[in-house]
Amino acid sequence: MAILYALVARGTVVLAEFTSTSTSTNASTIAKQILEKVPGNNDINVSYSQDRYVFHVKRTDGLTVLCMAEETAGRRIPFAFLEDIHQRFVRTYARAVHTAQTYAMNEEFSRVLSQQIEYYSNDLNADRINRIKDELNQVRDVMIENIDKIVDRGERLELLVDTTAKMQGSASRFKDKARRLRITEWWRNCKLTYVSFIP
Repeated sequence: MAILYALVARGTVVLAEFTSTSTSTNASTIAKQILEKVPGNNDINVSYSQDRYVFHVKRTDGLTVLCMAEETAGRRIPFAFLEDIHQRFVRTYARAVHTAQTYAMNEEFSRVLSQQIEYYSNDLNADRINRIKDELNQVRDVMIENIDKIVDRGERLELLVDTTAKMQGSASRFKDKARRLRITEWWRNCKLTYVSFIP
């Protein structure tokens, strides 16, 4: 599992959090220490390493979303997760975020955190870049198949052109023979006519 823990906070006030049941770390304690040490109120995207885990932090408009992930998860998936959680949280609670008490949204939003952790940790479609690469590979495969069909059609067209050329040659020979036969018949008729007029 790539992402193991997540929280949403306003400053140092934790509004919602979720810890994976398989996690036996002190993620919550470390996350709260990170919230206290994150500098200023500016929007940031930072990562902090702790043992074999990495804490990824995204702060936007005073709302901080944080997750703990395994080192192997890299940065792309955790930050996609944080962006998704931030948007869902703001959409769900809007202005209540600015005045909410500690853990005010935890009961409802911890389920969302749980679902999204599961999705981003296990579903291959969660990684946009890999999904786009898969789509590009599918498009490439279709194009290769179409090119193979065109090449196959091209070979059949060459065969058709060869056959047409042979038929055209045969038609020319037939036309020549027919013309010669017609001339021969015409001369034969002329001779018969000439002979029939002779007394």
